[in-house]
Amino acid sequence: MNPKMKIFSYNSADTYIHRLSGLTKLLCFLLLTFAVMYSYDIRVILAVMAFSVLLMRLSLIQFSQIRVMVIYVLIFLATNAVISFFFSPEFGVSIYGTRHEFARVFGVSLTYEQLFYQVTKFFKYAAVVPLGMIFLLTTNPSEFASSLNGIGVNYKAAYAVALTLRYFPDIQRDYHDIYLSQQARGLELSQKAKFLDRFKNSLLIVIPLIFSTLDRIEVISNAMDLRGFSKSKTRTWYTSRKLNRQDALALGVSALIFLIALGVSLFINHSRFYNPFI
Repeated sequence: MNPKMKIFSYNSADTYIHRLSGLTKLLCFLLLTFAVMYSYDIRVILAVMAFSVLLMRLSLIQFSQIRVMVIYVLIFLATNAVISFFFSPEFGVSIYGTRHEFARVFGVSLTYEQLFYQVTKFFKYAAVVPLGMIFLLTTNPSEFASSLNGIGVNYKAAYAVALTLRYFPDIQRDYHDIYLSQQARGLELSQKAKFLDRFKNSLLIVIPLIFSTLDRIEVISNAMDLRGFSKSKTRTWYTSRKLNRQDALALGVSALIFLIALGVSLFINHSRFYNPFI
């Protein structure tokens, strides 16, 4: 399978991030995400974003693994920024309480307040992406499921999460196989064809992909039924990991960042928004 197609798949490596428990990584992801989502202070957002990029470097995640996802995210963020501006071009003015116009385009006022709000919102969403990629690419699905079950989550739900994480690379592998099969049958999907032709031909991959997915679901569900899955109230796990000092350190740092972000909003800005126009 093409390595560039491996999106959302777990990559084993001997790094500090990989050695953390799946539960620890989930809690750290939630704490850092809440810190970014709560605050509209671009200083806090950029600090968390820089920290998450550093964690990606420590996790030995290559750009080729996340390139496709980064492109999709950038397209989504750009589209979101354009749509939010045209629907509410004065929202930044209403938030910061001042108005500094620097240009007019097609009769629409462009203000520094709106520009600052749009930039803050862009980085706010962008800062969460590296955290999600780190969690997905460094977490063993089985170990994560056992960690969830260890804190009281029903093992059926935990196992469903593990199957979901494991199924991402399977879907990509099936897509790649169907992609090559369709090309062998003369369906043009390479960059030589026009964009619209490639788009329409790519839709033809969806139908066999859906059928292969349904077949896989049926096989897995039958296998689980034959093995008596969900007959007992509890189950054991082949892969499990207890929390250690490294997990405690990671949780402590994430909690500290969350509290700092909360404190900056409550006691320094006295608002979720950082206002440089005062």
